[in-house]
Amino acid sequence: MYSKDSLNLWRSGQGYWKNIPASQWNDWKWQMRNRLSRKTEICEYLSLNEDESIGLDIVKDKLLVSITPHFFNLIDPDNPLCPIRKQVIPNKSEGISLGYEDVDPVGEEGSMVTPGLVHRYPDRVLFLVTDRCGSYCRYCTRSRLVSNAQGYGFHPNFEQGLDYIRKHTEIRDVLISGGDPLLLSDNKLSTLLGELANISHVEFVRLGSRLPVFLPQRITSDLLHALKSHPNLWMSIHVNHPKECTVELRNACHKLAESGIPLGNQSVLLKGINDDVDVMKSLIHRLLIMKVRPYYLYQCDLVPGTSHLRTPVSKGIEIIKGLRGSTTGYAIPQFVIDAPGGGGKIPLNPNYVEEVDGDIWKLKNFEDRIFSYYSV
Repeated sequence: MYSKDSLNLWRSGQGYWKNIPASQWNDWKWQMRNRLSRKTEICEYLSLNEDESIGLDIVKDKLLVSITPHFFNLIDPDNPLCPIRKQVIPNKSEGISLGYEDVDPVGEEGSMVTPGLVHRYPDRVLFLVTDRCGSYCRYCTRSRLVSNAQGYGFHPNFEQGLDYIRKHTEIRDVLISGGDPLLLSDNKLSTLLGELANISHVEFVRLGSRLPVFLPQRITSDLLHALKSHPNLWMSIHVNHPKECTVELRNACHKLAESGIPLGNQSVLLKGINDDVDVMKSLIHRLLIMKVRPYYLYQCDLVPGTSHLRTPVSKGIEIIKGLRGSTTGYAIPQFVIDAPGGGGKIPLNPNYVEEVDGDIWKLKNFEDRIFSYYSV
């Protein structure tokens, strides 16, 4: 576990790439071209242990490895327990599949109404627009299709998806995800947002992206100009650990917020990474500083090869209980399980109801003191 002192740092800089011109380092396309994907490249910088070395050999047909230089700089080169390292460097445990795990753990395929468009909830849809990401998280719920290592051959059909949304007037909310939608060109993304803006019953559009974390250089003035012209746009980012909260991420989030885009964060609860009250508290406090509202804390999905990263469900409830009363309620995310097989998100909370006796509710507060409330 990292000390509180190390958690208080807002890291930045070019690190291993300190000798290249800043103009290249700050070019998001340079970052994408120079991602670390091969074992030989990674070994130049990291002291791999046996589990990691085996992991890098076995994942070629599961989920590719690809890490931006920006995010790679955050890895502790000598500590295999580094919370950044465990998220993007494979482990031999990825070769273990359990009987209850599923390549489509939350049942998206069964609700896919056109290629890339998932209609699971009555009033909203999930629009998967790409299979590419800036870097690949080892616990990815869509590892079946992102990076195309498993030969999924993902080909979203934008026109069919938009036509479906136009015809289904009950749809008021569209979540654009992938892969990472910010890897679309500015023009393609702006065109898609413009088409959605022209559908009168669509009230709310969200972008789900981890690029501000993996690739804060992507938040360019041109991108901000394209996004700010769509007033109903929100964005959910994905930060799991306070070490990810760099100066560059903070600046990117401030730029997005100042462009009128409300920001939320979705974290995944991960064993040995953020399954600790103090680490989670440090993360959510940093998020608020960055103008980001903590939104969801997900129980890790039942993806094959992720059992080494999953915690017991009780750990998530324990963390929420530990946060309640020790920080502002605005900072506390909702702990959820995305139910296997397409059941949707199910919220889980500590039980604060001690007893109900007629109209008398006996309630437990964050200090475990009992209070009676008379329900009339």
